[in-house]
Amino acid sequence: MADVYPWQAALWQQLAGRTQHAHAYLLHGPAGIGKRALAERLMALLLCKSPVDLQACGQCKSCHLLAAGSHPDNYVLEPEEADKPIKVDQVRTLVNFVVQTAQLGGRKVVLLEPTEAMNLNAANALLKSLEEPSGDTVLLLISHQPSRLLPTIKSRCVQQACPLPSEAMSLQWLSETLPACSEQEIRELLYLAAGSPLAAARLQEQGVREQRALVVDGVKKLHKQQASASQLAEGWKDVPLTLLFDWFCDWAHLTLRYQLTQDEQGLGPADMAKVVQYLAQKASRAKVMAIQEWLLQQRQKVLGKANLNRVLLLEALLVQWASLPGPG
Repeated sequence: MADVYPWQAALWQQLAGRTQHAHAYLLHGPAGIGKRALAERLMALLLCKSPVDLQACGQCKSCHLLAAGSHPDNYVLEPEEADKPIKVDQVRTLVNFVVQTAQLGGRKVVLLEPTEAMNLNAANALLKSLEEPSGDTVLLLISHQPSRLLPTIKSRCVQQACPLPSEAMSLQWLSETLPACSEQEIRELLYLAAGSPLAAARLQEQGVREQRALVVDGVKKLHKQQASASQLAEGWKDVPLTLLFDWFCDWAHLTLRYQLTQDEQGLGPADMAKVVQYLAQKASRAKVMAIQEWLLQQRQKVLGKANLNRVLLLEALLVQWASLPGPG
């Protein structure tokens, strides 16, 4: 099991050092800061028969079963497919597990991630177990977007914010994790990951810097009328919609910010800085605010797994984006 990340040390001491544990924790914070690793470490500690210095021993029967993925008193609930909702039938199966007696005579521990992936019926099905779990059961809920959770879910948990590391700590960790990347590349990745170091490392593995270069080149061609909205929408078929909307939301925000401040230090990464400055000078503030509002609305639909026509959505985005310079 991996060590606690450096930025989690104080939180780990606080959680692991409790003499009595809550029946449900909601570990929340931005994606990519290590909440899952923290939850798994706490799960191992709670199931361990002989903890040592606030750590699971790694030697008892419970630890061996957990490491083998066959612990009878451990339950992990996730979407059946990536980016799909957690369904009510999955939660009902979890509820059946919660009401059973622990087979090893100790605690039962549930890990659920991401909590916001539960649809409304699934969330309601979980409420009873959250309020009155059977026996010595601890539920560890992980959320990257707690604002999307039902208030009734949040109110039944001990809510624990997980820390975002400082920039210096993130850069140091990434330089050790990605030794082949230059400092500038690491800084770019950290910016794209909104300061989350684990997310930055995943972006590098997924080739996101190459995907962004493709998109940036396309946006520049769009403004020069060297590529059409439909051509770009088709050409970006391998770029995740969440990334595309994150980037366009960021560019709209930077454009509006520059219009208000004229601060050239706030133009964002160098790859789009000149485009952002150009749009800020050529587009009306009303048009920038309008497209920003539209982008945020569509991004919410993307995050909510709405059934969207990808190509038509991107064409609509690009047509509006191309029309930003000029009167209006």
